[in-house]
Amino acid sequence: MKIEMVLATKETERVIKNLYPLYLYDLAEIYGNLPNEYGIFEEGSIKTLAEQYELQNIWFEKPGILYPYIILVDSKPAGFALISTKQFTPKSTDYYLYEFFLLRPYRGIGIAEEGAKQVFRRFKGKWALYTSHENNERGIGFWRKVLGNHTGGDYEETSGETFLGDGIKTIFRFNNSEISMN
Repeated sequence: MKIEMVLATKETERVIKNLYPLYLYDLAEIYGNLPNEYGIFEEGSIKTLAEQYELQNIWFEKPGILYPYIILVDSKPAGFALISTKQFTPKSTDYYLYEFFLLRPYRGIGIAEEGAKQVFRRFKGKWALYTSHENNERGIGFWRKVLGNHTGGDYEETSGETFLGDGIKTIFRFNNSEISMN
């Protein structure tokens, strides 16, 4: 099985945009979100998936600041990772793993861990990521395992408000500047 993290381009951005509603649907199980009156997992009056796609455009308009990666397994889309830098990260952080998603058929067989590892190898510095504090033991356990394996346990886990102001989350921080990621 060949696992690749490929930076999306204008030509391939639709892959992430097509997977994004599935990601929001998955999050609904954790956060208890319901679709809006139009059947879209978004707040407000987003009426169509085409309108929802427009919300994702920023990821493809700021190269060198925002990095939208597609997770490919044997050349087929399996998920995505959205990494932000500069003004889109918490203070004193170089990189922020904004979103990370893997389709259900690819879960539990090491693909997500390999994808995360590939991204962390590409970007050396101070990282932050968060996951839901409640109802997400699987996600928290996943990040504990991945970060434990790939930093030799040298990461910080706290609970608190994120820089996005979206409630209490489990926040992970690590610095891989001096770490050779396994």
